[in-house]
Amino acid sequence: MNTTMRIWHRYLGFFLAGIMTVYALSGIVMIFRQTDFLKKEKAYERSLQPNMPIPELGREIGIRDLKIDKEEGALLTFKQGTYNKETGLVKYTTKELPYILNKMTKMHKATTKDPFFYLNIFFGLSLLFFVISSFWMFMPGTKIFRKGLYFTLAGLALAFLLIFV
Repeated sequence: MNTTMRIWHRYLGFFLAGIMTVYALSGIVMIFRQTDFLKKEKAYERSLQPNMPIPELGREIGIRDLKIDKEEGALLTFKQGTYNKETGLVKYTTKELPYILNKMTKMHKATTKDPFFYLNIFFGLSLLFFVISSFWMFMPGTKIFRKGLYFTLAGLALAFLLIFV
């Protein structure tokens, strides 16, 4: 059992090295998602239906909780741009991550509506396997195994401390 777990741990680790790198980098980038870190401004101009309700307009252009700041005749002004109620022309700007980072964070945040959610489940189960199989890396009763258990307890204590504080 020891040898088998070590072999599975090793080759699954090699197999998942690339995807672990993607998840690590996208996780770090997601920490800054409420800031403009690494984001570039992108301008859009689109023709939509005239007289759209504000919530529908927000959904259509991908801006949550769209709030109108000013209304001058048919022209509605909001923080990111303008919308002409008569013509349906909307001009707005967004701040977006570079293409590859945007794709990585979308993969990281996949829900059951995305095809990536199967990958996320597989990846999560693989990480759980790594946790369990790591206890077969060293023979029980050895000094290094006991030391490993102390580090495990310290890690668990830190996790619970962060969760409950």
